[in-house]
Amino acid sequence: MADLGYDGKVAIITGAGGGLGRQHALLLAKRGALVVVNDLGGNIDGTGGDASAAQKVVDEIKAAGGEAVADHNSVATPEGGAAIVKTAVDTFGKIDIVINNAGILRDKSFHNMSPDLMNPVFDVHLKGAFHVTQPAWVIMREQGYGRIVSTSSAAGIFGNFGQTNYGAAKMGLVGFTRVLAVEGAKYNIKANAIAPLALTRMTEDLMGSLADKLDPSQVSPIVGWLAHEDCPVTGQIYSVGGGRVANVFIGETQGYTKPAHTLEDLRDNWEAVMSQKDFFVPQNLADETAAFFSKLK
Repeated sequence: MADLGYDGKVAIITGAGGGLGRQHALLLAKRGALVVVNDLGGNIDGTGGDASAAQKVVDEIKAAGGEAVADHNSVATPEGGAAIVKTAVDTFGKIDIVINNAGILRDKSFHNMSPDLMNPVFDVHLKGAFHVTQPAWVIMREQGYGRIVSTSSAAGIFGNFGQTNYGAAKMGLVGFTRVLAVEGAKYNIKANAIAPLALTRMTEDLMGSLADKLDPSQVSPIVGWLAHEDCPVTGQIYSVGGGRVANVFIGETQGYTKPAHTLEDLRDNWEAVMSQKDFFVPQNLADETAAFFSKLK
């Protein structure tokens, strides 16, 4: 079979000045995509900035024969998101792919969490995806094509100590992705999410002996596949890292049904509520509601 390419496709990749985003940008550009390399070049906590981070990746891409442009706008505001999309349209004429990858960390145990630790994380991870994707969405709807890949995290899906802000934002991106998949279906817009495990400056102190197995380049193939026109899936979540790719899904048990049940009924039938035998995986709200109603007939 022929190799997969992106000739003529325009991709925005946020947080692409290093780590995962850089690898995504290099991969797509190598295969023919026209790439907007967005990055403030800030510190891990979101402070500061260095325009050279994005430009260095652009220079790498161009040196390898690809096409790219640097963008230094912040995803954290609606104006910044719109400006990033404007960079794509002004430079390349359209937008086909959005990869929401920008992120910061401000970890703290929940009892010490404060607004100055919580709000910037929400602004970059969750609101940032809104700010960039929405103006791109308008264009994607009009042209009848789009691919959106957002970066979630196991910290949000499964939980991790000291990351209530980060985890909540990352799980918010799962809901964001699922709704975009539903709304985008009739416009040939597909939206998916990844939960990556990779060695980056945000994780270098956490990986220990596994660090040498978790090169960020090993996350990029799934991002490239989800961003490709041939990819059939939408509304899905994938755990990825170190050469492994796995589908993460949200399932529901058959449960316990009794109209007007009491607390004691729940206590006595809790095993039925919790039993994962014959669980099912709803694809959207309508799917889950239909299954719910079937139990009430």
